[in-house]
Amino acid sequence: MLDVCSISGCTQLVAKPGHTLCYEHWKANKLTVNKAVSSTPVPKNVAQSPSSTSVLLSATKISERLGSSRNAINPILAELGLLDKVQNGWLATRLGLSFGAVQKYDNNKNNYYVLWSEGILNNQIFIDTFRRASLQDTETNSNGDNSKLEFREKFHAGSYRTTDGHWVRSKAELAIDNWLYMASLVHAYERKLPIEEEVYCDFYIPSGRVYIEYWGYEDNPEYLYRKQEKQRIYQKYEFNLIELTDEHIKNLDDLLPTKLRVFGITVD
Repeated sequence: MLDVCSISGCTQLVAKPGHTLCYEHWKANKLTVNKAVSSTPVPKNVAQSPSSTSVLLSATKISERLGSSRNAINPILAELGLLDKVQNGWLATRLGLSFGAVQKYDNNKNNYYVLWSEGILNNQIFIDTFRRASLQDTETNSNGDNSKLEFREKFHAGSYRTTDGHWVRSKAELAIDNWLYMASLVHAYERKLPIEEEVYCDFYIPSGRVYIEYWGYEDNPEYLYRKQEKQRIYQKYEFNLIELTDEHIKNLDDLLPTKLRVFGITVD
């Protein structure tokens, strides 16, 4: 008897014995892989798809090169939107393919995995994110040492400290950050977008690769120009974006769960 498709929520049988996807999901996955490189805007500062003679690296090999835990790499790549975690492994996204990802499937272990061209080790976006994550781990493990925290509290540009310790610049951002924290949604504040352009989002939710922008200062011409530029970049790279204004801040409890659900994030 054939197994059920491994995609969450799908009840269809797999296409063939030994497969893990039903025909529709297998076809959709194959179509995505075949068309991804041609249909995805490729940032200038990314590793291009490798040639047949390129050396390909697994996440374990990348961790060895960087001197990190073998389990640290895939979550970082996923946070950048280069990988999707599925029930039986990892799938490269369209953006991941443009970074040089090569999708693989292990018939013996029945799981998906991704190999990367060596160019990923020279990609500044990936390296910056890796270093940031490593620094956060170091600070977290520095038991009883409050000197770094006190330094950030004293000199950080933000004026408001959130419940989870972020420093933000406005009461509106304070409300958003605290709402995300109370909703148990892991999030980052002012995370650089994984592109060559020097653009930072207001908030980033890794679980759905969702960016949140709060638009204030609508009466400032320079701010409006910058807002339009950021909106253009979000559209260019097809990033998941939630846009909030002062009117939305008054009703976050009703608004954000609905907007997050669009990107597969459910808040209880």
